[in-house]
Amino acid sequence: MTALDDTDRAILRLLVAEADLGAGEVGRRVGLTQSAAWRRIRRLTEAGVIRGRRPRVDLSALGFGVTVFLGVKLAAKGRVGLEDFERAVSAIPEVQVVQHVLGLYDYRLRVVARDIADFERILRRRVMTLPGVGQVEANVLLSEERLPGPLG
Repeated sequence: MTALDDTDRAILRLLVAEADLGAGEVGRRVGLTQSAAWRRIRRLTEAGVIRGRRPRVDLSALGFGVTVFLGVKLAAKGRVGLEDFERAVSAIPEVQVVQHVLGLYDYRLRVVARDIADFERILRRRVMTLPGVGQVEANVLLSEERLPGPLG
């Protein structure tokens, strides 16, 4: 585990909010020189705290107006069943996140669709035809807020 001070946490908050910020701008915002900010960002990256810099995509700007979380319970469990399901579900472009979870369901999926009719098509033609799918529960995302989390 890497020890973080207040400046490290401020840098991480900035980069989470705006992944494309350069070291000069990060330094300016947290009161460091460009080189000092760059050294901290490099240290956090080398420690594995920062893993890549990915832009956040506005899905609604791409025409995806609906996000649905699916709980999927497999009919038959076993190593082969899990691997077959994971491989097949990962090939569906509308499935953004696949999480193997413990609890009522075996998997939690984050699925994006253009609208509810599009989601129904994805569910019927893609998800429900996956190997091993038993029970599925859908929860439509109404709103989402980013919370500060452990960096706050």
